Amino acid sequence: MVLNDVRQGFASLWDSVSEGWQRLRQSAAGALIRFMPGDNSALPGKSEVDDDFYFPSQGWALLGGDVFEDDRRVLVRIEIPGMRKDEIKIEITDDALVVSGEKRFERESSEGRYRVLQCAYGNFRRVVPLATRILPDQASASYNDGVLKIVLPKASPGKPASHTVSVN
Repeated sequence: MVLNDVRQGFASLWDSVSEGWQRLRQSAAGALIRFMPGDNSALPGKSEVDDDFYFPSQGWALLGGDVFEDDRRVLVRIEIPGMRKDEIKIEITDDALVVSGEKRFERESSEGRYRVLQCAYGNFRRVVPLATRILPDQASASYNDGVLKIVLPKASPGKPASHTVSVN
């Protein structure tokens, strides 16, 4: 009886961990972005950083975001800390919003060593799929406290039209 309780407890724990991992993978799939060092990244070399997991040619980061939709617009918020607004490029295609830029490394002016370097630097590109048609020429964007906010007015305001199709 005790062994059966242990098995059930372990199975329940495994299911919970598995479900949590699956949820994390699904929610972070679009937010995990690879940063590629560019000409202006100015990253320190491997010999300048004590962190064994630091590789100047590879940087990954989560650019978390929210997408909100109402009858009139789609509102996208993306967290991009450590940048200036003139370093961010926004493009709108028929079915996606593309945010790109280059996050540059800023060296310390004093002598010393980097013990840990976990922030991602370099060129990045985040694609947010759009499920509805929008008016790109009426879009607006603002950047405040590391959060990019993009307002995309819908091409056809209101709820999606429904249409009944008869079966012959």
